Amino acid sequence: MSLFLIFIFFSLFFPVLGDDCKPTSCRKNGPTIQFPFRHKFLRPEYCGYPGFDVYCNENNETVLELPLSVNVVVKKINYVSQKVHLYDPEKCLPKKLPYLNLSASPFHFLETYLYDYTLFNCSASKRNLYNFIPCLGDSGNQFYAIDARYSMGSLSLTSCTKVHEFSSVPWDIFHINDLDLNWSEPACGGCEARRKTCSLKNSTTGLQIQCIDKPKTNRGASKALFVTGATLGSFVVVITLAALVLLYSSIRANRENQMKIEKFLEDYRALKPTRFSYSDIRRITLQFSEKLGEGGYGIVYKGKLTNEINVAVKVLNNSTGNGEDFVNEVGTIGRIHHVNVVRLVGFCAEGFRRALVYECLPNDSLEKFIFQSGSKTNSLGWEKLQDIALGIAKGIEYLHQGCDQQILHFDIKPHNILLDHNFNPKICDFGLAKLCSKEQSGVTMTAARGTIGYIAPEVLSRTFGRVSYKSDVYSFGMLLLEMVGGRKNINPNLNTSQVYFPQWIYNHISIGEDIWAQIEKDDDGNIARRLTIVGLWCIQWCPTDRPSMKVVVQMLEGHDDDLAIPPNPFPATNGRRYQTELPLVLESE
Repeated sequence: MSLFLIFIFFSLFFPVLGDDCKPTSCRKNGPTIQFPFRHKFLRPEYCGYPGFDVYCNENNETVLELPLSVNVVVKKINYVSQKVHLYDPEKCLPKKLPYLNLSASPFHFLETYLYDYTLFNCSASKRNLYNFIPCLGDSGNQFYAIDARYSMGSLSLTSCTKVHEFSSVPWDIFHINDLDLNWSEPACGGCEARRKTCSLKNSTTGLQIQCIDKPKTNRGASKALFVTGATLGSFVVVITLAALVLLYSSIRANRENQMKIEKFLEDYRALKPTRFSYSDIRRITLQFSEKLGEGGYGIVYKGKLTNEINVAVKVLNNSTGNGEDFVNEVGTIGRIHHVNVVRLVGFCAEGFRRALVYECLPNDSLEKFIFQSGSKTNSLGWEKLQDIALGIAKGIEYLHQGCDQQILHFDIKPHNILLDHNFNPKICDFGLAKLCSKEQSGVTMTAARGTIGYIAPEVLSRTFGRVSYKSDVYSFGMLLLEMVGGRKNINPNLNTSQVYFPQWIYNHISIGEDIWAQIEKDDDGNIARRLTIVGLWCIQWCPTDRPSMKVVVQMLEGHDDDLAIPPNPFPATNGRRYQTELPLVLESE
């Protein structure tokens, strides 16, 4: 009896004390997962190297995550030569190439010679072109990858639209589903060649690696330990039994906790930008059964990822355009994590079917509330309006300064401000957004973008200055003034449209008139006055006269005594010249 108990004790106890970085695999004949690779759900972060996270999918295949959200299946890993053999389970690798960014990963193409290509979408008529990509086309369209070294004028590209440009890719990348990559860092091949184990070194100077001997099993020592334990077990059977009961309870509790963690991680995966198939979109939306809204971009449907996670699915119109807005939105919002920016849960890009999956916000857009102020049930109150204004300002400030690259939204308006269950604002719709370096002050644009009434003057005409982050400041100022004037509780007979209200209110406050006297609470009057003055600062005609969003946040959070009346923002009355000398910056790809 005591021998049996001791045997159970050692068999349960020693695995708990074992190495938590030991190699694993997703299935019997699958590739071994060991350093620098790491199973992201089963192993701690120190068991792997950054950029080498893998996980097991529902088919027990080993899935590697490449930037940006490109998932491929691992077939083989050669740890000595530091090569990995991958394949696309969807059997159309060119579909994923626009989102593949190896410059942000430790992996590289094996080929020495790499080339630049341009992807064209052409009508299905017969063409004498190379690099036809059959898996991207359909009965009405065909896709071709044209070598950038060719003269486009000499090719038959009539009725063709440029879709994407690829830089430094192998010549056969458009005709294969398998892909071979290698990595140079961490350099563990030497360790593996000497039959040693590679791991991170305990160091404060960076990601350094070390070679250590693989652990050897000493069967003789284990046997001696077992015999000694069996001998002692006859004298301590009661103590051992009590220890086993406690240990069993502890292990059971740990396993239950681990199952809860795994369940959480599975749910959390739904909150990361994930690529869905079109069949997934149909399942999530219950065959598009509940429509939330509709616009020129397409239709928004209510969906459900799990019983706890609701989403909004924006199915985009594909009749016009080359997908630039779609790529913009996925590439921009997919890297953003801020409490005042809507979260992109995932996306679908299957042929010409495109959809964006967002977190679902129950209170619709700000537009519904500020333009229906006559209904008391929709009135938010001045304090809540101030909180909403501050949240929007912090969200825009994050876009301008909180990311690696400056993000210019170019479509700030009430319709693009969504409200959660606590009426906290979240900025959405990044289809018109542009990326640029934070060190520069302007961005070149080929055409005006935005919504009439919110577009800054310099976006419409370069006479007023260079387009920059100050263009978003202007749109935010118009939004602030609509939050004040759209409520119609200052003067019920006043025409408070976005065209006339800013000039009307400036004319009154510039001569010191107290137009807030009709508001019952003094604090509410102070809030309305603060929002108005900040809004007028933001809509200054000259971009250099507008504050940055960081200053706007400080103005909204400060004291009323700190706010000065701005200059007249309307050029018809102040006669200023508005050409500025902001340095020019090109758009980031």
